[in-house]
Amino acid sequence: MEFIWILFAFVCGLAVKLINLPPLIGFLLAGFLLNAFGMESNSTLDSLASLGITLMLFCIGLKLHVKDLLKREVWASTLSHMSIWTLLLIAIGLLLSSLSLPFFGILDFKKAALLGFALSFSSTVCIVKLLEESCELKTRHGQLALGILVMQDIVAVVFLVCATGKIPSIWALALFGLLLVRPILNKIVDKAGHGEMLPLTGLFLALGGYELFYLVGVKGDLGALILGILLASHSKASELNKSLMNFKDLFLIGFFLSIGFTALPTLNMIVASLILTTIILVKFALFFGLFTRLKLRGRTSFLSAIVLSNYSEFGLIVVALSVSNGWLTKEWLVILALAVSFSFIITSLFFRSVHHIYHQNKDVIRRFESLDCLPEDVFLQPVDTEILIVGLGRVGRGAFDSLKVLVGDTVAGMDADRNRITQMQEDQENAFYGDGEDADLWEQLDTSRIHLILLALPAAEDTTNVAIQLRKANYTGQIAAITRYHDEREILLASGIDNVFNFYTEAGTGFAEESLALIR
Repeated sequence: MEFIWILFAFVCGLAVKLINLPPLIGFLLAGFLLNAFGMESNSTLDSLASLGITLMLFCIGLKLHVKDLLKREVWASTLSHMSIWTLLLIAIGLLLSSLSLPFFGILDFKKAALLGFALSFSSTVCIVKLLEESCELKTRHGQLALGILVMQDIVAVVFLVCATGKIPSIWALALFGLLLVRPILNKIVDKAGHGEMLPLTGLFLALGGYELFYLVGVKGDLGALILGILLASHSKASELNKSLMNFKDLFLIGFFLSIGFTALPTLNMIVASLILTTIILVKFALFFGLFTRLKLRGRTSFLSAIVLSNYSEFGLIVVALSVSNGWLTKEWLVILALAVSFSFIITSLFFRSVHHIYHQNKDVIRRFESLDCLPEDVFLQPVDTEILIVGLGRVGRGAFDSLKVLVGDTVAGMDADRNRITQMQEDQENAFYGDGEDADLWEQLDTSRIHLILLALPAAEDTTNVAIQLRKANYTGQIAAITRYHDEREILLASGIDNVFNFYTEAGTGFAEESLALIR
């Protein structure tokens, strides 16, 4: 049975990838096909799905800082959106009920409120997957989306406590003591080294956090998230996340397959789910309006609203609980599963072109901006910069340090990870915050004195987007970039980049040359 799941997931995932769509769409399709062919889910698939979500939340925690959740644009937008959205869905639900549409005709105020609340959540699985694939988790809009997802998780815990009547144990108060054992957790990660013990340590901490919270009557996934947050400031947090990435992605395939096993839909169910899917436009407009009113820039508001405009796997939990309590009929579980699947597809398709869409409509989008944006959204450019490095990961930081020795302070670094930039600025380094794919940034920055820009970004698609925007912003200097794969070289050169370095090849060449110098 397990091989059949893998076979369908592989074939469908590869098929959609060949037509340039995200593989997760194929995994969703595989689940529905397996269901249509009479296959059934079992505890193994459920365990894989649960493990994938637990690891994903642990990895989210590794990238989050508590102070980010306390920002007004995070907590205010989350609570305001969920409240207004639920009220809007009550009105829409009652309107559709008055039209006696199939399944909607039975909705009353209470049922419409439950449905609206279930649809107010955005999908952590879908959003994190898209942000990771586009290397935008640490950008301004990526961090905003993650913060909102975590706040929604907190609301989810409160709902489950109220709906199930399961009040956490008095021992749950002892969970605050985790702050005291933080040094021990850091020491465990230090001792794990860099080999196979590191991902095993991550699995142990993620599952341990889950079980610890579950034992005291709190949602277990929250425990994995909290332990990740406690380790977010550790120097090996990024390495730990990368070591778990393949495990997490593999287990999450089980989650996407499990959605398709919910039930086989009828035509009326598909129509009802499509009606719910069209309401995503309202969700986008509401997010965008709240973000701009909270003084976020138009671009940040637009990108964040796009990625958050989907329905969540938690909505299935809310509806399943409502069905078990007799509040909704079982058909609504199938309808919502379809709506969640359709929303994943729509978000995946739109987010692939979101930067292009913004660039084409930026003048219209900017009209909604507040006159005074938040201070952290104002670009500050170091003066006298002649060489700029975009992306300060391991390769970019190595290039920055080398060029600093050669040309001094005329070299500057830019990165979308605000925590990384803050640390470098505290060390008196010539670095500033900026998202290389932000068209507004290149229009506002003075690049007339910059003779060379190095793009040290991990994804070739992101590098191409930055290069195209640089040329559109009338940058006339030289652009160099890195790549991991030989077949990406021609694509990057065609985008206006002057020179492309394969860092595996270049590292080998440098290693050989410096080693040869030892015997000459």
